[in-house]
Amino acid sequence: MDGHTSERSSYSFEENMGLLAEKSMSDTDSETGGSVDVETDLKTPRWGLPATTAPLAYLRSIHWRLILVRLAVSLLPIFLQGRHAREQFRTAKLHPTAYLDGIRGLAALFVYFCHYSYQAFTVAEGWGCDVTNYNLLKLPFLRLWYQGPAAVCVFFVISGYALSYRPLKLIRSHDMSGLASTMGSLTFRRWFRLFIPPIISTFMVLLLVQAGAYDATHDFASSSYYNKNVLEPHPERWASAYEQFWDWAWNMFQFIHVWDWTAHGGSTGYDVHLWTISVEYRCSMFLFLVIFATSQLRTLYRFATVLTVTWYTYRNSRWELVLFLCGMLIAEVDLIRGAHGQVPLLPQEERQPVKTYPEIKTAIWSALGILSLYLLCQPDSRGEITPGWIWMTAQIPEWWGADKYRYWQSAGAVLFILAVSQLPPWQKLFNTAVVQYFGKISYAIYLVHGPAMHVIGYRWEAWVYGWTGTYGNWYNVGFALGASLCVPTVIWCADIFWRLVDIPTVRFAKWLESKLADKSG
Repeated sequence: MDGHTSERSSYSFEENMGLLAEKSMSDTDSETGGSVDVETDLKTPRWGLPATTAPLAYLRSIHWRLILVRLAVSLLPIFLQGRHAREQFRTAKLHPTAYLDGIRGLAALFVYFCHYSYQAFTVAEGWGCDVTNYNLLKLPFLRLWYQGPAAVCVFFVISGYALSYRPLKLIRSHDMSGLASTMGSLTFRRWFRLFIPPIISTFMVLLLVQAGAYDATHDFASSSYYNKNVLEPHPERWASAYEQFWDWAWNMFQFIHVWDWTAHGGSTGYDVHLWTISVEYRCSMFLFLVIFATSQLRTLYRFATVLTVTWYTYRNSRWELVLFLCGMLIAEVDLIRGAHGQVPLLPQEERQPVKTYPEIKTAIWSALGILSLYLLCQPDSRGEITPGWIWMTAQIPEWWGADKYRYWQSAGAVLFILAVSQLPPWQKLFNTAVVQYFGKISYAIYLVHGPAMHVIGYRWEAWVYGWTGTYGNWYNVGFALGASLCVPTVIWCADIFWRLVDIPTVRFAKWLESKLADKSG
């Protein structure tokens, strides 16, 4: 097998989805002045100048104005830059499963909405739970846009699907050599993909803490006058940069400590939202082990084995592992039925025309999709006294050791991804340009929304609440006005982080693997 071909084929399906575009950021052409010849404009000084004046002459020859303009343009969100810049990050053709990117993008946005909302309101309780919970936005379906825990469940199902899709395709094609190459590449690069971006984002937090940026919003963050529900802690500021650095380094050591299976294991005080990253890594390694273990089995026995392992993890209340394994099962079902345009991978005798009723099929899967959305709306707290959830909460087994709200939310996440995979009309919504953009910056949104809010967002909110006050409906007005400023701020920061950190991290992992790989075979 050709070495380069083998290396290309080892790239994970997740990285071939629209989330991780390969094209790099280049200098943008001026919309009015055309392209710029860098070699012509950035001239070097003449050799005949004295050594003492040559550096000054070189600095004078640089078009600083052009550089500053380019720097300013590069700090704009990609959708506000020139057409040439946008094309560098645009996927030429949507992948058949690009809708999963879109779902992931909206899920990341909903996690941020949850963290923005829960500081002001009790979002964990459902409509009718108590005398104070009759806001219409707490009704099922309407509460989806801030259902952060449910969005995390959706993340995990999609990750299980994306990480197992290509390995399963190779297994079903009986390409064991390609499988070994792909799995080795996935396993090697997974750590870099998941941990390098948050290491960089938390190091930025370290710098901001030492620079006093967090001190400026400390009063707002710790005030129940503004935040009437949850008070998110600021990172602790140490007396010296040296002490701060070693505190951060120890936090990072614990953050990537993958052996801690306790709830929220791996959390870091530099960004309390990042606990899911360590969970994602542990589940990825577990998934890879299951794929390897079942790679030699026939389809029926592989399904039986994976279902048995899934039941065992479910019986031990490992909801996160169950979601990854269910993502794997959905991926193989899609491969079997040829859901993404490929020929269904079935024995010849099974490839017989089957009479279908598309209208009935669409109606059934749409009903299941609506049911999945309802399950995703399971309230995080006091479901046993919440109308619409009293009976369903009672059905949660007594042995269930995880948080109760993980039970039906997890079931809803699995059913939702399964239903959408069967519903092209629903997929169109998640394939729209705006939703696909959020899919591209989803990981960046997840990583930077905390620091962006603590440093910039709290300033916006303090300014708005200073104008509207925090009493009665004026508090709601201030909350909405604050959102109109904070949401674009977070998207802007995520866009920059995506281009400057997220995409280069993917390239770095691939480059490092190519340099370290043994190509003798």
